[in-house]
Amino acid sequence: MVFNTGAALLDAIVLAVISGKKEGAYGYKITQDVRQAIDISESTLYPVLRRLQKDSCLDVYDMEFCGRNRRYYKITEKGSAQLDLYRTEWKNYSSRISSVLSGNYSIQ
Repeated sequence: MVFNTGAALLDAIVLAVISGKKEGAYGYKITQDVRQAIDISESTLYPVLRRLQKDSCLDVYDMEFCGRNRRYYKITEKGSAQLDLYRTEWKNYSSRISSVLSGNYSIQ
């Protein structure tokens, strides 16, 4: 992709992916799901998850899987509210950008 993905957009995508998982999701699965929208490495994703956890947008818990602990991330109420804000902002932003790129805008 030729466009840079800023921190806010990355946060929004991660929150949206996790919000679709009632019991939460573990890091590798989140990476795979996010990659459906943008190219991202695990080394990029984990700092995002830690930041969202620090901001109280995600809860974290461990669960055993095949003799190992897997870290799961689950969206909080604050995270859901933040995701709603991101969705609203994205609709407005993407609408304006689409209008400009399609030539359907007026200079005022």
